[in-house]
Amino acid sequence: MDRAALREVRDLPRPPGLPIIGNLHQIDTERMHVTAEQWRRKYGDFFRFRNGPRELVVVADPEAIAAMLRDRPDGFHRTHRLSSIASEMGFDGVFTANGDEWRRQRPMVMAGLDPAHIKSYFPALVRVTERFRKRWQRAAAAGESINLQADLMRYTVDVTAGLAFGADINTIESDEDVIQRHLDKILPALFRRLMAPFKYWRLLRLPYDRKLDRHLVELRHAVNQFITSARARMDAEPARRAEPTNLIEAMIAARDTEGSGVDDGDVAGNVLTMLLAGEDTTANTLAWMIYLLGRNPQALERAKAEVRGVLGAAALPGLYEQLGKLPFVEACTHETMRLRPVAPIIILEAGRDSVVAGIRIPRGQLVMCLMRPPAVDEKHFQDPQSFDPGRWLESGTRGASSAKRVAMPFGAGPRLCPGRYLAMLEMKMVMAMLLSGFEIESVGAGSNGGEPKEHLAFTMYPEGLKLKLRKSGSGT
Repeated sequence: MDRAALREVRDLPRPPGLPIIGNLHQIDTERMHVTAEQWRRKYGDFFRFRNGPRELVVVADPEAIAAMLRDRPDGFHRTHRLSSIASEMGFDGVFTANGDEWRRQRPMVMAGLDPAHIKSYFPALVRVTERFRKRWQRAAAAGESINLQADLMRYTVDVTAGLAFGADINTIESDEDVIQRHLDKILPALFRRLMAPFKYWRLLRLPYDRKLDRHLVELRHAVNQFITSARARMDAEPARRAEPTNLIEAMIAARDTEGSGVDDGDVAGNVLTMLLAGEDTTANTLAWMIYLLGRNPQALERAKAEVRGVLGAAALPGLYEQLGKLPFVEACTHETMRLRPVAPIIILEAGRDSVVAGIRIPRGQLVMCLMRPPAVDEKHFQDPQSFDPGRWLESGTRGASSAKRVAMPFGAGPRLCPGRYLAMLEMKMVMAMLLSGFEIESVGAGSNGGEPKEHLAFTMYPEGLKLKLRKSGSGT
């Protein structure tokens, strides 16, 4: 490309702002993605804005986004601000690591979350899901409304702890002080600090920050217990060091291998990272999917018929292979992630001078990728605002493979989400359990069961979503 034809960041359009603070006064952090999407409709796929002293380039073009995501971790990477804040909070694992640190940790995490490990965990997943089914049966029998997001987070935390750490923490059957009560404070706090105009907490500890400190202390205690228990198992069964059975054992084995470069902080950071990543993203997608199916009876009936056709009178899949026979349920997950992505924005930092779609991006420049606009654009999808899972079963230029390149719910490139296999397995298990044995009586937010507000707190979740169920005639 002719260098004279390149655009500079300063050439990009921007919404009008104020001196010093820029567009800070126009941004509600909890709805930042919505504001950015509104600006995109006015200014196009490439624009800029100022969040106090920091200027961000915003990109909503899927090809440009995919190119940046593939150019990781060297051309683009997690922001230094994110990495430093995560380190302060104690979860500087593979999610926030950059460069050689990321390369060192990634294989270890991938090995613990590969399809073979996940398949071997399936019997334990069935036991966790059975507990969850009984919890919802009790709610249905009592006519109680279910706090959908909170209940789903109990499930995903139990699954993550079981697969990654070999720990049966069973928050599903506990109404006491559960680890989730501490976990669900962390990502909102991280996002709040990430988007703050300056690092105020280093100068002044507000009541919010002091409360966060207490949650972090409790979580560090829980993480240390996971590590201690795993070490005890490995000492009792030395064969686990050569062939670790889960992620935490693999991390400890690497930590104890001379020259691995993995230390105690890496182990603890990744334990907490896995709990956080395993809780929010999958639970939020499931909550949105149940809401969208509740609003689309035809899709709900088709998904229900598919599940009951595969399971018969059974309440849950008893065989791993049965989950592969639920293509429409899987399509529902992809359609949910297209319309309600739990990561509607991804913020990157340029690791070197780059050119993106003819725009010169200098080293250190912050870039916000808007993930939803391409996925709801009629250029890529017919009737893009409608919930139509069937589109994921089609072939051709607007079929599933093309759609995945536009929607990118698990990212793209070298940092593709390592937990994507587990997430898909959990979502199909929960939906199979729900659709085989229950009828959705109502699902919505507020007293009138309306549309839930999108709330961004690092991940995007449906605010105040309640579910009422009744037991179906099928399922036991």
